[in-house]
Amino acid sequence: MTIVRTCRWLIPVLLAGCTTAEAPRPTARVATTPAAAVPTPADRFGALFETVQMRRIFPDGKTFVDAVPKRPDAAILADYRKGSFDDAALRAFVLANFDVPGLEPVPASDHGPRLPIERHIAALWPHLTRDPVTPPAGSSALAVKDRFVVPGGRFRELYYWDSYFTMLGLVADGRQDLVESMLDGFVDLIERYGHVPNGTRSYYLSRSQPPFLYLMMGLSQNRDPGVAARRLAALKREHAFFTSPERSVTLPDGAVLQHYWDARTSPRDESWREDVETANAAGRPARDTYRDLRAGAESGWDYSSRWLGDGRTLATVDTTDILPADLNSLLWGMERAIAEGAMKAGDAATGRDFADRAAKRKAAIDRWLWSEAEGRYGDYDVKRALLRDGVTAATAYPLFVGLTTGPRATRVAATIEQKLLAPGGLRTTTVDTGQQWDKPNGWAPLQWIAVAGLDRTGNRALADQIARRFLTTVEREYAASGKLVEKYDVEEVKPGGGGEYPLQDGFGWTNGVTRALMVRAGR
Repeated sequence: MTIVRTCRWLIPVLLAGCTTAEAPRPTARVATTPAAAVPTPADRFGALFETVQMRRIFPDGKTFVDAVPKRPDAAILADYRKGSFDDAALRAFVLANFDVPGLEPVPASDHGPRLPIERHIAALWPHLTRDPVTPPAGSSALAVKDRFVVPGGRFRELYYWDSYFTMLGLVADGRQDLVESMLDGFVDLIERYGHVPNGTRSYYLSRSQPPFLYLMMGLSQNRDPGVAARRLAALKREHAFFTSPERSVTLPDGAVLQHYWDARTSPRDESWREDVETANAAGRPARDTYRDLRAGAESGWDYSSRWLGDGRTLATVDTTDILPADLNSLLWGMERAIAEGAMKAGDAATGRDFADRAAKRKAAIDRWLWSEAEGRYGDYDVKRALLRDGVTAATAYPLFVGLTTGPRATRVAATIEQKLLAPGGLRTTTVDTGQQWDKPNGWAPLQWIAVAGLDRTGNRALADQIARRFLTTVEREYAASGKLVEKYDVEEVKPGGGGEYPLQDGFGWTNGVTRALMVRAGR
């Protein structure tokens, strides 16, 4: 298999209308700030940074990377080099030289009477909304030009794919103003950096997340032709980013599909110690492990048996060898969106080009990412030249974007019902590895993708089951704790676990999907 370093307005039918295409070359505009030109905290603070992270001066690796220096970097580093610090002294040094977030105690949960859950979610939006960001000197934060909604907990910035599912709830609660301002912010990020970063921090700039921007655009009510032209240009630039040579693989029949990637080959700033420990256990060049960990983070499924060479152990992570069903389905949808947008703008040549690209991608997905024997879509392993084992919730993506209908969609529905349906909703995978994107966890975005995909392909009864079970799970935990959390154990019907950090509450995409599922149910 040769890795060739070559270089939608589709919305789930539950909330709006939909549509289809394969990708143009980069547009004439060039990113004004290449991601590689923006230093991360690890780049800036070197040995100080590595010592703080490796000695776990703060329990969460994200704490220090979000800190803001009180003095110029050079002055802090000069003083650090003069000293000798045990852990207590190093913590004191950091606190004296940085404004460190997230150290305040978490308020105790209120166990008094609860608001109805829909009123609680509506009341959360103002608490999760942030004003435009102009970062203070030395901050790892990126500027954001418009108001936006954060997920909550340790996630203090604008995140990419989270925002689509958050927007579903904003639409349901009449907060179209925030949908439009977040869209403007995302387009601005593409114009500045050439892609939407994983999140609006310098340490996230080297990667993106699953490309949901075209679907977010489908939620917009803005019909201004100038805005439409700017958004179309942004989608074309995003497409060029995701179909760049390093992200592309040419298959034996000449078809080209994409995988996740990251431009850097160092530990992630926010998970430095964890990545070093994983690389030390991997038995291969550390740079390869770091890139695969980073690519796994771009997938949003960080981490899952999907990205593990042995299907169980994080040290075998090999994300960049995998052509995923979800990524390529979203790129198909993006191509169709660009084709439709170009046609509406009177650019028939671009419209035909992207429609042709989409048709070729669909054929490649149907050939290389489909298991006829198992009735599922999956992830193609480039090195082993086979479809990876195991049913995962990613099998619903071709239904969700509209790529698959008819008998094949019916077979996928049967597989979902047999393998992934759990008492509390949809399992993420059928494998329990201790990673958070595996069984027994269920995640709000994947519930929505499955429900919307099953709805649009006529499998309403199964969609109803998943939606009803997941809503029951969310409402049960809300009744117990007053919280909507990041993920749930859908087998035991309780808050989820696993992963690199404690369970987070807030929580943007759970709020959004819960509201959208309630609207779907007529509530």
